[in-house]
Amino acid sequence: MRRIERAVRIAAIQTALATAALHLLWAVPRLAGGEPADARPAVFVAAAVLLIAVGVAVFRGYRYRRLSTLGGGTLATLLVGYPLYHGRDAVATLTGDPLALAAVVVEVVGIVAFAGLYYLHHPDRLGMDASADDDTGETADSERDGTHDS
Repeated sequence: MRRIERAVRIAAIQTALATAALHLLWAVPRLAGGEPADARPAVFVAAAVLLIAVGVAVFRGYRYRRLSTLGGGTLATLLVGYPLYHGRDAVATLTGDPLALAAVVVEVVGIVAFAGLYYLHHPDRLGMDASADDDTGETADSERDGTHDS
C-alpha cells in the first residue's frame, strides 16, 4: 500500500507543479505586457501559487483529505473553466493551442491523482497511529500523555 500511495503522491505533486508552470507560462507575459484585457492572467497566477503550496504540502508528507480536495478541486476548476470561458469554440481553441492542450491533459491526470490521495488518506486506512509522526518516531500515545520530547 505504501508503494501505491508514494506513486500517487508523486503523480499529484508533479501534476500540481506542471499545471502551475503551464499557467504561469501563459499568464506572466500577458501581465508583463501592460494591463490585461481580462482577469484570467491574475486568476492563473493565484491558482498557480495555490497549486505550488499544495504540491509542497503533499511533498512534505501531510496526509489530509482536505489537502487532496483542495488540489483536485483547484485542478478541476481550471479544467471546467476552460470550456466555460471559450464556449462552443473550446475544442477548436484547444486544438490550436498546444500549451492549453498540455494543461488540460495534466489537469485530468492531476484530478485522478488527487482523487487517489483522497481515497488513500481515509482516516480508517491510516490505522491507530494516524497522528504519529513517522520521522521522529513519536506515537499517538506519547502525544496524548504529553511525554513526547519537544
